[in-house]
Amino acid sequence: MTFASGRHFLQIPGPTNVPDRILRAIDRPTIDHRGPDFARMTKRLLEEIKFLFKTEGPVVIFPGSGTGAWEAAMVNTLSPGDRVLMAETGQFAVLWSNLARRMGLEVDLIPGDWRRPADIDAIEAKLAEDRDHSIKAVAFTHNETSAGTTSDVAGVRRALDRTGHPALLMVDTISSLASIDYRHDEWQVDVCVGGSQKGLMLPPGLSFNAVSEKALAASRTASLPRAYWDWEATLAANRDGSFPYTPATNLLYGLDEALAMLREEGLDNVFARHARLAEATRAAVRAWGLEMQCVDPDGVSNTVTAVRVPEGFDADALRALILDRYDMSLGAGLGKVKGKVFRIGHLGSFNDLMLMGTLCGVEMGLAATGIGTRTSGVAAAMDMLTEPAQRMAAQ
Repeated sequence: MTFASGRHFLQIPGPTNVPDRILRAIDRPTIDHRGPDFARMTKRLLEEIKFLFKTEGPVVIFPGSGTGAWEAAMVNTLSPGDRVLMAETGQFAVLWSNLARRMGLEVDLIPGDWRRPADIDAIEAKLAEDRDHSIKAVAFTHNETSAGTTSDVAGVRRALDRTGHPALLMVDTISSLASIDYRHDEWQVDVCVGGSQKGLMLPPGLSFNAVSEKALAASRTASLPRAYWDWEATLAANRDGSFPYTPATNLLYGLDEALAMLREEGLDNVFARHARLAEATRAAVRAWGLEMQCVDPDGVSNTVTAVRVPEGFDADALRALILDRYDMSLGAGLGKVKGKVFRIGHLGSFNDLMLMGTLCGVEMGLAATGIGTRTSGVAAAMDMLTEPAQRMAAQ
């Protein structure tokens, strides 16, 4: 790699850039995780974090990755041989289904082409067919990071309600939490899976389960083995501000600061910022004459745009050139879209100028690899981002 002067552009869809405020919060002396100061912080954090999920119920915080939160969702609510209905929207949906199978669950995976969000009609049909209610949970990703698609959580809830099906509703919000609107209580989600390293602007290392009363009731009879991921042990310790293991103390400092930043901006403003920057990114892709992995205009993601390279080109070669020449990391194509797709992350601590720099790096990389572009995507994105200001100037 050539010598890189200046700051690296990390434009993968997670882990995302960690703002200086959060870095400074993490960079504090570790305190006694059995002491009174830590207990006060923990109790406050466990209440504060509820606004992020839009819930009044408990949120369980684990030291671990989102994969751990997937496992926690299932081992706390299900028993060996239970049937789980899942939707193949991309690589992470497939990984979650594989994890479920390894735990001894029977997975009914609705096939997909990785270009569309979860098929609600297909989910509803499966639920309607299941007259003996052998399906114990419906589990899917809200935002499929590998494909740049966002599924309709409220729509899946309506499918459950229309069929009168009692299955638990489990939703992976790892790449949508604090970036795309999510309403745990309103949409009657039973278990939400979250992670620290994307919209929350933290390093990897914390994972979350927001839990309904129905899920807590299921946990009392579920018989899959659990120890580290046991909600009951964690919630019991949480009551006096502690954890049943050594917690990730300094990441909790960072979480405290991240929640403060999100409060200051306001969640609705956070969602609007992500939507605006995502639309500018899509305007650039359209101007380049390239194809997005997501073909459903109602299902495109506001946190990541997956872009297909033309036949005869290698997306990984494009990414390697951009990293070497311009010191910018883009997301790789995963699973069956490896080499066919590159992904632009536009979430977390991210603004207009950061997006323009990102798109400029992509456009220069496209030119250098010989991928012809129809017109300037940078100009198209800039027009979209500056249009409100132009209208105001003309008034």
